[in-house]
Amino acid sequence: MTKTWFVTGSSRGLGREFVEAALSRGDQVAATARNTSSLDDLVAAYGDAVLPIGLDVTHKAAVFASVQQAREHFGRLDVVVNNAGYAQIGAIEELTEAQLRDQLETNLFGAVWVVQAVLPHLREQGGGHIIQMSSAAGLIAMPLGGAYHLSKWALEALNDSLAQEVAGFGIKVTLVEPGGFATRSGKNPDPLANGHLAETNPAYDGLRKYLGGLAGKQPAGDPAAAAQALLKVVDSDNPPLRVLFGQGFYPMIQQVYADRLKTWADWQDLSVEAHGQL
Repeated sequence: MTKTWFVTGSSRGLGREFVEAALSRGDQVAATARNTSSLDDLVAAYGDAVLPIGLDVTHKAAVFASVQQAREHFGRLDVVVNNAGYAQIGAIEELTEAQLRDQLETNLFGAVWVVQAVLPHLREQGGGHIIQMSSAAGLIAMPLGGAYHLSKWALEALNDSLAQEVAGFGIKVTLVEPGGFATRSGKNPDPLANGHLAETNPAYDGLRKYLGGLAGKQPAGDPAAAAQALLKVVDSDNPPLRVLFGQGFYPMIQQVYADRLKTWADWQDLSVEAHGQL
């Protein structure tokens, strides 16, 4: 059956691929972007099946208005993709308060506003599927990515709680956790070069050089393939709460979680001691 999508951050990257994949199979999409001119070619190709909406997800009232516009235009919303976001790069010591707040305003609060805006409609329909674009960075942490990790780890917890809260309404939630994906130029993006960069402190230059040497070593995923994979997720009768997109980070994530369990086990005697006597 034809599905109606609401997708944030539709102008480029994975968001753009998701919109194109949905439209190409006959679905309808409300595609939001800060600058809707980037969607003109989709309007020319797919006509009324795509509704471009100018949106900055950090503006709560605008988010609610955009969701209402999409619902009134198409009559329902089946798949909501929280995709808008960016990566703030910098050592914790280098980050300004404004950079931290801006990172959370877009990646975390923007996603919250979308969820709050769509839930009344999905409850009224008796179902729907919220897709939250997280990241492998929402499962593990690396140096110089503290702000980005903060936003993605928060989204992991938020959507885990959300899934439990809305299951009784027939609403599904899936956290999609991509690794590195190639841009349209075929390159695996280097976050140290392409992210939002904090003013550098020379004390971390050695670390930056080391990480720069590792950048791009993970196999880059194909965004078009990721879009086809997302179609399978939204068409599933029993979609996962979490799913990794790409294979590069899987061994690393396995090791991180194994190390975490081992550390808790190694220190279990102290954990019991800390509990004290009732």
